[in-house]
Amino acid sequence: MSENQLLDVIERYLNGEMSLEELKKFELLRKESADVDGKVVEHQNFTNLLKQYGERVELENRLNAIHDEIDVHSLKESLMAHPIWIVQLWRHHHSKISVAASVAIFAILSIMALTGKFDNNNSKIVELKSANAKLNQKIGSINKSINDIKAGKNVVINDRASSTGTGFALTADGLIATNYHVIQGADSVYIQNSAGKSFKASVLYTEPQHDIAILRVVDDSFNLSAIPYTFKKSESDIAEDVHTLGYPNGEQTYNKGWLSTKTGLNGDSVHYQISIPTNPGNSGSPLWDSKGNIIGITDAKQAQYEGTHFAIKTRYLLDAIHNIPADSLHGKSVTLNKKNTLAGLPDVQRTQKMKKYTFMVKVYN
Repeated sequence: MSENQLLDVIERYLNGEMSLEELKKFELLRKESADVDGKVVEHQNFTNLLKQYGERVELENRLNAIHDEIDVHSLKESLMAHPIWIVQLWRHHHSKISVAASVAIFAILSIMALTGKFDNNNSKIVELKSANAKLNQKIGSINKSINDIKAGKNVVINDRASSTGTGFALTADGLIATNYHVIQGADSVYIQNSAGKSFKASVLYTEPQHDIAILRVVDDSFNLSAIPYTFKKSESDIAEDVHTLGYPNGEQTYNKGWLSTKTGLNGDSVHYQISIPTNPGNSGSPLWDSKGNIIGITDAKQAQYEGTHFAIKTRYLLDAIHNIPADSLHGKSVTLNKKNTLAGLPDVQRTQKMKKYTFMVKVYN
């Protein structure tokens, strides 16, 4: 009997597919041949290991789904401002909490089973035990937060974003423009307004070649009045005054300068060169002219040389908006504001109005 034929027989044996006569013959073969018996045990251990790994992955996916639905990042403000909401959370999510607890119990039992039944020197088993340990840590952290909520304690939620940038509103219903490199590789994205309130967002569309990303706010509590600025498609002139507002240090920061050249490095026609200094948190900031027209998106990633800073021209942003697939918009079209209400205002008043439409983009990995 060849190796493959033996494996087929072992599969039928373990799956209960043998007739009674075949079963008796094979069990007799196991008793007479230590090699065959060893292969049966080895194969059974291997299939059990695969099954347990599959169960672990499935449970981890369920746990992540629960975690995403509860949305712990958005709990902080609600818990601190409305203590009664703790009770509501328990009522609405007690079934999810029970599932999380059962997942923790299963993970512990899995490790106990692995430790007692299998060889600890097996590299695959060690890898699985390590993965289970990481899952236990995640479960423990979530269960601790849940227990603190149930006990009425002040819960401190880790709100440390992996990285931050800036974005600005394209439409009042929650389309936000930023740089692609700001959100690249993000597990989740939030935007935060000037009052410190955060809203969950999703990545709607990207154009990596132009470093442009368009986000969509998916938080029902997001509310924004009509956009006060317009988007200039034609190119601006050298020496024109330009302004920007971004979050280079976690706080809104205003800068004023001028347009230095109509091209970026090596004649790059996608960018303007500007005199305004840009830092990583400035990436995605709106760049507007003296009339309040948006003429570009600051691109701090392009600041490769000291004193040299760039902004992506608005016409590439408008092209990106036009290129959004219709099915991503659920049959709706993107309508941009065509009436500029910022023209003629002093810089201070214009910037005050812009604050409401400029957001910190918070990325979690």
